Amino acid sequence: MYAVVKIGGHQYVVKPGDIIETQRLHVEPNTSIEIDEVYLVKTDDGKALVGTPKLSAKVRATVLEHFKGPKIIGFKYRPKKRYRRRWGHRQPMTRLKIEAIEVS
Repeated sequence: MYAVVKIGGHQYVVKPGDIIETQRLHVEPNTSIEIDEVYLVKTDDGKALVGTPKLSAKVRATVLEHFKGPKIIGFKYRPKKRYRRRWGHRQPMTRLKIEAIEVS
């Protein structure tokens, strides 16, 4: 069984037991959340439930931790002008463990 859900502006394909990394969610670690923006559910018996645009299903997940993503280096350069700008960025992220997919 798997589902397509929207979390933080991005869509993810999730199965029970998966650990995914999403954009930072404002939820404390070790708390359970319900994701109600479910677009597709594929059941174990081969049925596919597709929403128009959303289904009335829920995905339960647990927030494991908050962390920073890998460092991204930005660099601007203009030749012959003595112009160079370098910066770094680390995106704040959240790690989720998918517990269950509930279809109603």
